[in-house]
Amino acid sequence: MIAPAARSRSLGSVLRRRRSAGGPGALVGAAGMLWLSLIVLAPLAAIVATAFAGGPGGFVDAVTAPAALSALGVTLAVALAVTGVNAVIGTVIAWVLVRDDFPGKRVIDTAIDLPFALPTIVASIVLLALYGPSSPVGLELQHTFWGVCAAVAFVTLPFVVRAVQPVLAAQSREVEQAAAALGAGPVTVARLILLPALIPAIAAGAGLSLCRALGEFGAVILIGGAIPGETEVASQYIRALVEQDDPVSAAAVSTALLVISLAGLGLLRALSRRLTPGAEAGR
Repeated sequence: MIAPAARSRSLGSVLRRRRSAGGPGALVGAAGMLWLSLIVLAPLAAIVATAFAGGPGGFVDAVTAPAALSALGVTLAVALAVTGVNAVIGTVIAWVLVRDDFPGKRVIDTAIDLPFALPTIVASIVLLALYGPSSPVGLELQHTFWGVCAAVAFVTLPFVVRAVQPVLAAQSREVEQAAAALGAGPVTVARLILLPALIPAIAAGAGLSLCRALGEFGAVILIGGAIPGETEVASQYIRALVEQDDPVSAAAVSTALLVISLAGLGLLRALSRRLTPGAEAGR
């Protein structure tokens, strides 16, 4: 039988050890949450508060203005088109980089990250030189919807590639070889073995691509031309509102973009869970 005093001392020492062990971790976690709040949560809260400074009616009026709806429509069309292309082409590029060996592979693998390193305005200058009025390839895309798509695709390509690459590299090829030995064709192997493992990574990369495409500004400045109803994206419309000294409307359209981004991420995540076998059971 342990005496009450001894039991109390033993329990106190255990609690002190747990507090001392959890102290640094709790401090780091608190510091991380503070940094997240200062850098992300507080600015987002400020944008939402500014958006509703004129009341719900003012928010609705700002978001449903013809120019705002036009800019949001162009932005959403560009983002969806580019995200769909990136999901397919990015997966193919990741496949080639992981599964094939060819001269210059390392150079191409490094070049994939160049859009992350280059200032987006540089991308706009490069694309204008390539697809502008004096296009060396005979393809003029300046001030066109497809020119905006090309600019946004340039800066968002790495997301799907880098999300799919590590998953594909970790995928065992023995299962694929066994399925092929049993008579399964390449399409069957890809559909039943590869895609279920790659879908979460593709969805994650596509989500990042979508959010970046929705908010892109620098890459489309020169090649887009900000033509209302044709090439003016929401970020350019927001800048115009700020220059017109209308921060409330600018914040309202920014909040609408935020809602669209969150909805897109939620939709892609739900689609990923639905298409991944056993995802619901593992939740």
